[in-house]
Amino acid sequence: MKTIYIFILFVVVAVAQLFVPAQMIFNQESIIKTGTAYKFKTQPVDPSDPYRGKYITLNYEQNTFITTDSLWDRQDKVYVYLDTDSLGFAKVDTVSKTPLISDRDFIVGDVWWYNKREQKLNFNLPFNRYYMKETKAYDAEVAVRNNQRDTIQNTTYALVYIKNGEAVLNDVVINDISIKDYVEKEDDKQ
Repeated sequence: MKTIYIFILFVVVAVAQLFVPAQMIFNQESIIKTGTAYKFKTQPVDPSDPYRGKYITLNYEQNTFITTDSLWDRQDKVYVYLDTDSLGFAKVDTVSKTPLISDRDFIVGDVWWYNKREQKLNFNLPFNRYYMKETKAYDAEVAVRNNQRDTIQNTTYALVYIKNGEAVLNDVVINDISIKDYVEKEDDKQ
């Protein structure tokens, strides 16, 4: 009788261990399929995390907002409502401490700091790491840095899908080419 309970407990734990990651994957795929795509201009660097592997840290141009509301504390949640500019890139339309009743897309970020003199709120976006194959992450960082230094107009951005405040970083794009393909193309030239 005791072994039956142990077996049932084992099955329940095993199912839970499979269900949780499957649910996370399903949620992200659902956001990509039904969410709205936004292009966020980036400025990446290439750190390494011994536990999570190689990735590109993405810094965004859209991480500030001018507001006279000065009552922001570090690490507060900030609801960032988005729009697009004339070139199709994401821009911050408004920020709020609480969710607004609106059908506009938003993401939830963290307050970094508020500059009272400039009345500028600085915040972190929740999608600041793009993971790649370990052998390609450094090459990707170099490619982006070189393209940003190039005097010819270039466009580097993160393609992020957003739905109901949830965001999924889908790709990093350099001059309309996925960074994965761009690095492969650069390797072929050498």
